[in-house]
Amino acid sequence: IVSLKLMEWTKFFSGEVNMCKRHALSVCLFQVVKLKDVFPHGTGFVLVFNFMLSDLSEVIRNHQRHLTPAQVKGYMVMLLKGVAFLHQNNIMHRDLKPANLLISSSGHLKIADFGLARLFSYEGRRLYSHQVATRWYRAPELLYGARRYDQGVDLWAVGCIFGELLNSSPLFPGENDIEQLCCVLRVLGTPTVDSWPEMLELPDYNKITFKENPAIPLEEIVPDTPPQAIHLLYRFLVYPSSQRCSASEALLHPYFFSCPLPAHHSELPIPHRGGRPPHQHPQAPPPDFSVNLSLQSSVVAPVLLRPHALLLPS
Repeated sequence: IVSLKLMEWTKFFSGEVNMCKRHALSVCLFQVVKLKDVFPHGTGFVLVFNFMLSDLSEVIRNHQRHLTPAQVKGYMVMLLKGVAFLHQNNIMHRDLKPANLLISSSGHLKIADFGLARLFSYEGRRLYSHQVATRWYRAPELLYGARRYDQGVDLWAVGCIFGELLNSSPLFPGENDIEQLCCVLRVLGTPTVDSWPEMLELPDYNKITFKENPAIPLEEIVPDTPPQAIHLLYRFLVYPSSQRCSASEALLHPYFFSCPLPAHHSELPIPHRGGRPPHQHPQAPPPDFSVNLSLQSSVVAPVLLRPHALLLPS
């Protein structure tokens, strides 16, 4: 079973050329979701990927079983490893959200949908579009129309995803860009020149004003959350992009080394799309090893190893 993505030639050579090419090339380069084959079809071509059973948004919406602290840590470790790898290769994803984090049948999380991905430079001279990222996960500098930004937009999105995993609901569910900014300012407080000096240079900063209001402690937004998780959440949800915790640094946070430890991918829930389990083809058990066999029947006979043991150096 595989996943197919149709790419139209008309889009590939039109106004959507950059999005199509970035998606196809980034997948080929980084193999985030493994590209298995490419073949022509009609007026376009088809990319063949490994089939991914679900995505993180399905996991969060599955209210039958809330995520345990260990499972939240397990997902965050995999997400941070993927984001760290992208940023080390100077790639901004620019659309990180639970729906773009696919879950395999083995419980592995993989970053997908690179249609908005771009290279970034630490020199900060390049101009980008601010109309990126899904609204609920859009960094405040983008909401203020920033054209110069860096991987900090991904780190803000990581913080929003982290809060959603902890709270089982989005942190900033705005219905439009103005309301989205209101949601952020209501929780984190109205920024000042001292707390966010760069905001004075943002294109849309003077186009709208908000009344002054203090921040709401994140402990009230995500209740019943351990202090170390709150501390890490604060490291991502900060106004100045330069002050946001990098993915590599976050992986070393004490939160991931305290009990309970991050869950193994085999311990993570795997929901079924639409509430129905996928069609499974019957598979024979592995011939060489099975937990249902007795120990004598499943281990390799020592007599078969003797010829190889004689070849080993002393």
